[in-house]
Amino acid sequence: MRDLRSQTIRRDPDQLLKHLKEFSVEPKFSAGVWFFAPGGGRFHDRYVDPMTTEQMLEIAADLAEHGLKGLEAHYPKEVNEDNLHLYRQLEKDTGIRLAMVGPMPFYEPEWRFGSLSSPTPEVRKAAIRRIKKGLAFAREVDSLVVLWPGIDGFEDAFGIDFYNMWDRFEDGLAEAMDAVPGVRVAIEPKPYEPRGNNIYRNTPDGIIMAQDVESRLKSEKNRKILSEGHAMVGLNPEVGHVRMGGEDLAYAFSRILRQGRLAHTHWNSQPLGNYDQDLNVGVIAPEQAFAAMYALKMHGYNEYLGIDINPERMPVDRALLNNMDRLKALIQATDEVDHELVVACIENPDKNMGVLEAYLTRLAHPNARDLSPMPSYQKK
Repeated sequence: MRDLRSQTIRRDPDQLLKHLKEFSVEPKFSAGVWFFAPGGGRFHDRYVDPMTTEQMLEIAADLAEHGLKGLEAHYPKEVNEDNLHLYRQLEKDTGIRLAMVGPMPFYEPEWRFGSLSSPTPEVRKAAIRRIKKGLAFAREVDSLVVLWPGIDGFEDAFGIDFYNMWDRFEDGLAEAMDAVPGVRVAIEPKPYEPRGNNIYRNTPDGIIMAQDVESRLKSEKNRKILSEGHAMVGLNPEVGHVRMGGEDLAYAFSRILRQGRLAHTHWNSQPLGNYDQDLNVGVIAPEQAFAAMYALKMHGYNEYLGIDINPERMPVDRALLNNMDRLKALIQATDEVDHELVVACIENPDKNMGVLEAYLTRLAHPNARDLSPMPSYQKK
């Protein structure tokens, strides 16, 4: 299991400056195979033909040289015992590994009224079985588990017994994790869609849920891991979901990092609110993506930069290249920042009023002409 404890390190200004100069986020990209041949939606038929697993993995193989290092897939839909050999062959041939497995108790009609949170005992038991099988599969292939509770939630809040809804979900997840101990699960919050209100709507919800599930874990192995300061339940914030909830990306990522729970990240772009669009990274609110990447640099994030997009109107290989290029550019831009200026402005705002904003203008527009002189900054 990946060690996330270094994310919790607090640094004084001198230590932070040294870290910013020495640490760079690794351009380690993963991609979800579910968007390689996106289907239609409520309002239009699919624009591309379906793909076999072999076809999807062939596209992935061609992207290895550009930085694609991991694939993500839902169990048992896109990866399962019958096709696992194809993913293993891909890793052998290219080094691209199965980085994330997502059990999916959300797609089939049996989950209509929820999965782990379902008040129907038979449905909830089926969801627990699905999660157990997904955890066992992930343990076999040494992958992170990301759980998106997409179908758990509500539309009309009147009369909802929230206590029991949350308890059923968290008890069920803890039961599955104790049955397959030693496997980290990362929850992926989302405010709404497909439910009118999803069960865990935002970053604070995800953090509270992670703590509540960990408090329920009973297996000796899981308790030992927790006693050593590791998180058994992490988070996988998706840029689009965070922005749908009106959250600031750098703030949300830092909240999770502070607890050593940032197990994975999903990148795309999204207007505030609106439906979940899964647009390419940086297309909307590029300043949010830049600030978020700098937050990852500040706190030593070493995990995957997962790409989760919906490339309906361009070939998936072109879309992935565009996203990997944008993420590489963001990483390089954060490395080229004048970190001394940033730390000075944050630590001594009274002596550097307006300096950081002036600097950000020049970072965003390096070829601009006829600007006023860049103001100097004071370290102390």
